[in-house]
Amino acid sequence: MSGPLVDVAVGTVLPEQVYRVTRADLVRYAGASGDFNPIHWNERVATAVGLPGVIAHGMYTMGLGGRFVSEWAGDPGAVAEYGVRFTSMVPVPDDDAGATVEFGGTVSAKDDAARTATVDITATCNGAKVLGRAQAVVKLA
Repeated sequence: MSGPLVDVAVGTVLPEQVYRVTRADLVRYAGASGDFNPIHWNERVATAVGLPGVIAHGMYTMGLGGRFVSEWAGDPGAVAEYGVRFTSMVPVPDDDAGATVEFGGTVSAKDDAARTATVDITATCNGAKVLGRAQAVVKLA
């Protein structure tokens, strides 16, 4: 979408988007966020605590969902509210391919008086739901 979202109907399905997550992304995110927990970059530590391997930061995954909605809305400032529950991990293999997180969404409500639309978001990795109760409220232009 090239500009701010003007109008949308309840039931509108957002185009699916797939984002790739690599170990390099996790290192950059750790630097930006200050979250250097070794489960996000060190395979030995991650497996020692019972994880399947290095996992993406939950907030990084949440951020991808925010990117998904803001790209659809055409304006990052249009996302007025956004919340999720973390339901599963995003394991990130130590290879060039990394992991993929698939996002989809549906407009579940619209408030004409407030000029907003509510979007229910789905996010999966390897078939597992990674964000639950993911929802955003988007301001319409």
